[in-house]
Amino acid sequence: MKIGLIGTGLMGQALATHLLAESQPLIVYNRSTEKSDELRERGAEVALSAQQVVEESTICLLFLSDADAIHMVFDSIAPAAFDSTLLIQMGTIAPEESRELAQRVQAMEGRYLECPVLGSLPEARSGKLILMAGGNKADYQTALPLLQLIGHEPQHIGDLGQGATVKLAMNQLIAGLTASFALSLALVEKEGIQTEQFMKIVRDSALYAPTFDKKLSRMLDRDFANPNFPTKHLAKDTRLFLSVADELGLNTSALQGIEALLQETLKMGLDNTDYSALMAAVSPDKK
Repeated sequence: MKIGLIGTGLMGQALATHLLAESQPLIVYNRSTEKSDELRERGAEVALSAQQVVEESTICLLFLSDADAIHMVFDSIAPAAFDSTLLIQMGTIAPEESRELAQRVQAMEGRYLECPVLGSLPEARSGKLILMAGGNKADYQTALPLLQLIGHEPQHIGDLGQGATVKLAMNQLIAGLTASFALSLALVEKEGIQTEQFMKIVRDSALYAPTFDKKLSRMLDRDFANPNFPTKHLAKDTRLFLSVADELGLNTSALQGIEALLQETLKMGLDNTDYSALMAAVSPDKK
C-alpha cells in the first residue's frame, strides 16, 4: 500500500514524519514545495502535482486548511485520477461541506472517508492522535490498518458528516476551556494572588482540565510563539461551529462572546501564534 498525503503544513508534516518513521511508502504534495523539503530528506517521494499523489496512492490523506482549499485541489485533478482511490479528509470542516466533498469524489468513481483528528504536533509525531471517522463502514475497514498507525483506538462515529460534527464539538470545547481559563487566570493576576496557590486549588477540584497546565506558562509569560495549533485555525473552527449550530437552532450566545474575543486576538496580529494568545485579548494591558 502506497500512502499519499496532500498538505504538508504543521500537522501534515508531523504526521508524514511519523509514517516515514514507521517505514510506510509515502508520496506527498504541497502547493508551497519548500514545506516538503524536510520530508524528501527523510525518504518521502515529493510529487509535482496533487494529481500525481492521487494517481499513485492507494489511500490519500488530505490535510488542508478548509473545504475551499480542498475543492481547489480537486479542481486541479483530472476526474479519471480519482478512480478507486480512497481519499481520507482529516481537517476540520463543516458536516455539510464534508458530504458535498464526498458527493464530488464519488461522482468521479473515487471513495471518500472523513476522519478529522484531535491532538497536536506531539501526538501526530508519535501516532497518538484521536481519530473520529464518518462514512461507509467498508471504507473505514479498508483504512483501519493505516488509521491504527496514526492514532490509538480510532472511532467510527457513523455516517458522513458525523465525524466532522464530533470534531467541531471537540474544538468548541478547546475554545471554551481556553477562554474561561484565561479569564480566571487574569483575574487572579490582577488581584496579586499567587498563581501556584490558585492552580493547586484548581488541580484539586472537579473543574481541572489538563489543558490548563499545558497553557499556563504561555499565558503567564505571554509567550505564544511556535504554535502547535494557531489562533487563526481556532477562530476558523469556532466560526464553523457557530454556523452549524445556528442552522440547528442552538443558542450560541456564550460562544459568540468567545468568537469576538478570538477576532480581537487576530486584530492584535496574533493569528499565527498559539491559541493561548486569547490571554492577550482578555488582559491586554499586561505585556
